[in-house]
Amino acid sequence: MLKKILLTLVLLFLLYVVGVLLYATWHDYQPEEKTTVLPDSESPVKQIEKDTLNLLTWNIGYGGLGAESDFFYADGRVLFSGGMMIRPPESIVKKNVDGILKTLSEQPADIMLLQEVDISSKRSYYFNQYEAISNLLSGYESTFGDNLRTAYSPVPVLEPWRTYGYTHSGIATFARYASTQTTRYQLPGKFSWPNRLFLLDRCALGHRFSLKNGKELIVYNIHNSAYDKDGRIKKQQTDYLKKRWLAEYDKGNYVIVGGDWNQVPPFFNPNFFRPGAPKRENVNIDPELMPADWRWIYDPNVPTVRDTREIYTKNQTFTGLIDFFLLSPNLQALRVQGLDLDFQYSDHQPVAIRIVIK
Repeated sequence: MLKKILLTLVLLFLLYVVGVLLYATWHDYQPEEKTTVLPDSESPVKQIEKDTLNLLTWNIGYGGLGAESDFFYADGRVLFSGGMMIRPPESIVKKNVDGILKTLSEQPADIMLLQEVDISSKRSYYFNQYEAISNLLSGYESTFGDNLRTAYSPVPVLEPWRTYGYTHSGIATFARYASTQTTRYQLPGKFSWPNRLFLLDRCALGHRFSLKNGKELIVYNIHNSAYDKDGRIKKQQTDYLKKRWLAEYDKGNYVIVGGDWNQVPPFFNPNFFRPGAPKRENVNIDPELMPADWRWIYDPNVPTVRDTREIYTKNQTFTGLIDFFLLSPNLQALRVQGLDLDFQYSDHQPVAIRIVIK
């Protein structure tokens, strides 16, 4: 009798796993390589008239990865959470989102590049963060690129009563100026099935803005792959984007790239902030990726990302630098500043720059 009960339980579990995988495969988001994105709100300013601009990039961690959070998947956990957080209490998410909105409201940025912005997700209690930020930044053009749309994520598999569930998230750009065109680029490189069913469909948003000199400012909002320890997928993605950046510069246009690269700038020590700590997965971008006159812009004094395998403890938790900007040679950075928020609201910290158009 006991054997029959155990066999029945095993079969039910297998049916659950197979059913979830079939459901996720059927509903798997399959974006095209290039898609034109229309703004959800528009700016009345049709051309950039001034020569200096302020930009900010920030991975806001969907309001779920503030200082109080660890994250089970960062530790490679798929079957059990092992006591690590799957999603924080709703009060913590609200605290994080309120802090994110307050921080953004205090920034004078002309263009904001945000990553991991939820539209409707179980992990963030279905609060529309994109809409809230759009309402906050009245008068800005707002555009959104989907990069995570899962009908149901069954991890941790052996805790079906509190799985990750439904997720709709992406990258968002907010600008004081109206773009002439925005394109979503689906980045190459995929993880093997079934892992890819529950990971981000990494993308970039490319925005075109008219300048008074007749040229265009091309701004890219990026969020490259994580979890590929050998860096193979990241390299595919940067090689794919590099061709587009160089082509725009060759036309005489100006190019700004900002976001969460999930890589360290060339020559910057990945262990700079914790020299005695074990090395983490993030590696340096190949110094040969871009011509020498392109500039990697970052604040070397402020970490932009923390290890989410543990709750954040200042001067103890591993931190690194993977959020920064790349400028074409016809642009100059006047100032760069990492905003040290002690990771209160996200596992990433904002980076602000002021640039001049030569």
